Amino acid sequence: MAQRDYVNKKRTQKKPATNKRPFPVAALLVAVVLVSAGIYGLYFITTNSDVKASKQASQKAPTSAPKPKPKKPEFIDEIENAKIEVEVEEQEQKGPYYMQCASLRNRDDAEALKAQIAFKTGLIADVDRTEGKNGVWYRVRIQPFDTKRLAESANNQIKRARMSRCQIYLMPK
Repeated sequence: MAQRDYVNKKRTQKKPATNKRPFPVAALLVAVVLVSAGIYGLYFITTNSDVKASKQASQKAPTSAPKPKPKKPEFIDEIENAKIEVEVEEQEQKGPYYMQCASLRNRDDAEALKAQIAFKTGLIADVDRTEGKNGVWYRVRIQPFDTKRLAESANNQIKRARMSRCQIYLMPK
């Protein structure tokens, strides 16, 4: 087989594609018709509107004296001057409340939680040792609160600090 000389071979040039699309005359005509119809529509609206007639009528109308302010209705005066008496019953205070935040087996963990509560919220917690059926438990408590509202406020403080949620209990008498 004879060898081919690829080095001296001349390159053949590709012919450019002659697939030219024809100019879209129909689309151009549709666009021109739509634009001209829009312009005519705007012209028609501005020339035949009642805005000019209303402006001319308002300019020709004579200015009248200012209207008197309407009188204040009588019932408004009665409402403003009325005295309301409400009877409020005193609610019985149930007693002091406490919050229990955790019950842990390890005293060191309970002390760590107590310090965390004091550091993040400023509330003072106590660690109480309790012996039960399951062994020794260390309760982390915050006490006392005179009203349940104060206890809930402190519980919300702990929630905002993203700590464990505490339970509110009524102190036994």
